[in-house]
Amino acid sequence: MKKEIKSAIITGIIIMVAIAGIALYFTSLDKPEINENSNLLQPISNNASSIPTDESQYPLAPNLVGISGYINTTPVALKEAMKNKVVLYDFWTYSCINCLRTLPYLKEWNEKYADKGLLIIGIHSPEFEFEKNINNVNMAVQKYKITYPVVLDNDHSTWNAFGNRYWPAEYLTDYLGHIRHVHFGEGDYNITETAIQQLLEQRSQALGLNVNVNMPLVNLAPHEFSDQQTPELYFGYDFATGRSFIGNQEGFQPDNTVTYSLPSSLRQDHFYLDGNWQNLPDSMKLSSDTGKIVLPYYAKNVYIVAAGPNVDVHVLLDGNPVVASDAGQDIQNSTVRVSENRLYSVIASQQAGAHILTLIAKPGFQIYTFTFG
Repeated sequence: MKKEIKSAIITGIIIMVAIAGIALYFTSLDKPEINENSNLLQPISNNASSIPTDESQYPLAPNLVGISGYINTTPVALKEAMKNKVVLYDFWTYSCINCLRTLPYLKEWNEKYADKGLLIIGIHSPEFEFEKNINNVNMAVQKYKITYPVVLDNDHSTWNAFGNRYWPAEYLTDYLGHIRHVHFGEGDYNITETAIQQLLEQRSQALGLNVNVNMPLVNLAPHEFSDQQTPELYFGYDFATGRSFIGNQEGFQPDNTVTYSLPSSLRQDHFYLDGNWQNLPDSMKLSSDTGKIVLPYYAKNVYIVAAGPNVDVHVLLDGNPVVASDAGQDIQNSTVRVSENRLYSVIASQQAGAHILTLIAKPGFQIYTFTFG
């Protein structure tokens, strides 16, 4: 091949690579690139004075888009409240136990820093259909005494704008709107609060304010996680793809009412049904006069996300009524009354262990997940 032709080909390849690189760069500007390995997940600095003054290196937080409802605020009031504020965006959903365990810290931070320039916005991004109902969300907001603004992201438009994938997820911005710190899941609350203090100090200096944020960090009793634990188990056939833990040989049968029967042997971390159960996209609903769910599990705490028209569900632990030392908050006399679409605390043992849980239900009982802690 002639030298001139070879040089032309190489030059052409370099130009194409450069064009592709430029296109990729401008595409990346559409939303923040944040993942588990992002440096945004690290503490901003060890002290406020060392905070970088060039915020442009950090991505701007996307606008709140596709919001279908507002609680504790209005669209106009929220837009005004966000001006020149350090904003903590909390992605949550009210049936998520991990989100609920984060709430005490959020409420404490709101109490401590709201008058010092912090604005917390709860972005309620539902997992299940019933969590899209603003009345249900408002019930949860009142139950957990949430006073900061909550917006309903029912179609996950804002979730997608942030590129988010987790419940809970915290995105913290400086007063100019740049995302400066991110945390996914529970834990590391001291790191997030330190970042809040640092950004409030930066805001105070930049705006010529006299705000003292040198305060002790929130110190709450941490949740103790066990070394091993049964994973979350889904009853809806749309949710079980790739993570099906139904133990019955009948399996999932989308949109059908199936007669299930208990097998002679049970596998750990699988649930087993007895009775007639309607297979729904996000849950199963009992249609026979009585029905059972049997689950061999390993955990300390057991929760169910469930719904029903005042249905009493009898609970057995290892074949016996649940004693007080193992009873969750929603258990009375070994029974949980399911009357609202929400998370119910069923078992709260003193320590993690292997057990067999049995739920004995009546018609109308609808179950979405088993969750553990």
